[in-house]
Amino acid sequence: MDAIDILFTASFWVAAIRIASPLIFATMGELVCERAGVLNLGIEGIMTAGAFAGWFTVYAGGDLWSGVLVAALAGSMFGLLHALLTVPLGLSQHVVGIGITLLATSLTYFTYRLALPEVTSPPKIAPFEPFPIPGLSGIPVLGEALFSQTPLTYLAFSSVALVAWVLYRTPLGLAVRAAGESPAAVEAQGISVTAIRVGAVMAGSALMAVGGAFLTMSAFNSFFFQMINGRGWIAIALVVFGSWRPGKALLGAILFAAFDAYQIRLQQLSGGVVPYQLFLMMPYVLSILALVLVARRATYPKALMIPYQKGER
Repeated sequence: MDAIDILFTASFWVAAIRIASPLIFATMGELVCERAGVLNLGIEGIMTAGAFAGWFTVYAGGDLWSGVLVAALAGSMFGLLHALLTVPLGLSQHVVGIGITLLATSLTYFTYRLALPEVTSPPKIAPFEPFPIPGLSGIPVLGEALFSQTPLTYLAFSSVALVAWVLYRTPLGLAVRAAGESPAAVEAQGISVTAIRVGAVMAGSALMAVGGAFLTMSAFNSFFFQMINGRGWIAIALVVFGSWRPGKALLGAILFAAFDAYQIRLQQLSGGVVPYQLFLMMPYVLSILALVLVARRATYPKALMIPYQKGER
């Protein structure tokens, strides 16, 4: 098999969709926050907290879906803290976001050590198993890639449709988008900008945390330090790549995941002749190039990162 043939194999696209799934959750969460006018740089820590919260719930005896719910609740609580500091108090979204990442990551690692002080290797749980959709999973290549995944992957793609529907088809979505474009117009309609932004950050953070839980409950079966590995920062870039639109952001997540899955297979083909570090950097270099080309034409929410106090004009 040569480098081109890889692109037409089912196993390649199965891996790409699996790699894309946590990025989809995180990207949709960040997109919701930014659409409301709040940059959430706490995403890396929130994903870490969600990964641990979901895994530990199952490890402690809960079922898998309870783990997903607990992860979402943990993420929303960190989102609430972020929102309270940045929306009504107007503190720097950059500083608060980095602080949330440090707090969530450190608190997660401390809790892990506190709960499992004698553990030397990460305990394992029974993760979500692939669930082939009857009739669709039998389609060549496409069926195995899209319709033979775990339930959380289906939930990730459903979240894209849900976010798009809410943002563009509901009054709530209109209010969220207006809060990120012209908060004064939202207030003029008698709607609380603070409530909209706080709610959006909490909902977005819950999605981010589920993205982290995907790693411990679907991709792997245990929690280990540094497992998020920069996926949160990639999600922030994917929001820009997608021009703050759910559909384009989804394509960006799949594109990055395909680059990542491709470099793993290229390493195997090279047989160690080419340093593996070159392959590891390939998806990031290609993503940066794509981001540069697209971001120049992107139109960001006009009130993004701009604090708003009631009565301002």
